[in-house]
Amino acid sequence: MSKLRWRCRRGMKELDLLLERFLEHGYAESSEVEKDAFEALLARQDDELWDWFYQGREPDDAALQRLVQRIRDNFVL
Repeated sequence: MSKLRWRCRRGMKELDLLLERFLEHGYAESSEVEKDAFEALLARQDDELWDWFYQGREPDDAALQRLVQRIRDNFVL
């Protein structure tokens, strides 16, 4: 889990907080598919993540799309 926490650290404070909040309060209950999608999400660039979480854009990948929607619905302030 500490490796994931480190990977949640981004170049934007808003993304740091959002991803860490999901890791703390949503990751443990996630399915294996969602956990894999979260790791794939952490490999993406900050500008993509910003667009997905705060600009309403959607990832092309269906698993990422579902995870992004879950995070938007439950963890965006």
